[in-house]
Amino acid sequence: MSHEITPFEQIRRTNPEGSEFWSSRDFAKVLGYADYRNFQSVIESARTACFNSGQRVDDHFVEVTDMIEIGKGGQRAVNTVMMSRYACYLVIQNADPSKEIVAQGQTYFAAQTRRQELSDEELETQRRLAIRSELRTHNSQLADAAKDAGVIEPRDYAIFQNHGYAGLYGGLMAQDIHALKGLKKGQHILDHMGSTELAANLFRATQAEEKLRREKIVGKDKANEAHREVGAKVRQTIKELGGTMPEKLPATESIKKLEAKAKKALKGKKKDDSDG
Repeated sequence: MSHEITPFEQIRRTNPEGSEFWSSRDFAKVLGYADYRNFQSVIESARTACFNSGQRVDDHFVEVTDMIEIGKGGQRAVNTVMMSRYACYLVIQNADPSKEIVAQGQTYFAAQTRRQELSDEELETQRRLAIRSELRTHNSQLADAAKDAGVIEPRDYAIFQNHGYAGLYGGLMAQDIHALKGLKKGQHILDHMGSTELAANLFRATQAEEKLRREKIVGKDKANEAHREVGAKVRQTIKELGGTMPEKLPATESIKKLEAKAKKALKGKKKDDSDG
């Protein structure tokens, strides 16, 4: 897009925290809606689209009371919706396409939103890679702590792990989670978790290891019970914070693919550095 300042850029506002937003009143004017009531139905359609895309509507559409100028220097309180960039993108998709300014807005917000999506995607990839790597380390330390408690055979360790999952996933074992997420044979559940789910499992692993060591737990049954208890506590915390239960979070692209891409990129960078 050219560097000219679009009407949408001109009405963009920033709050004290530095987040950008647009006022629905300003937006309606730019789009040429003479009667704001006609624009409200566009906002409603955009809200529905936001909800259907799995986003929290309240994060993108915030209702406030605004003061507008009326004749002779007076002011009147009106309801206004403060909209995020994503909300504006949805609004523009639902506005009257015959208006030339709407087509211009679709180009502007689609380009900006895609750029935002890309950076969010990259951020999520970095988080997943970091937490998965950390989880490998802590799972190995958890295995050592379990061994000290008497969980020695691989079959017993699998049962021990399933107790942790059952606590965190409301009774579901590893194979249940595998089936629920629609994973294929040979795919590991931890390799298909997003950063939020990985973080919950990392917390479970670190806390279970500490509990086994701190309380000097001995015996397979006691170790299993301790792991289930820790998993259940993490689940309870997620619930109290209003988070999504881990079994409801979608499976994601295999982290092995992302790790392979990251390695390839690193090799390419090292080669460029040595060539330079």
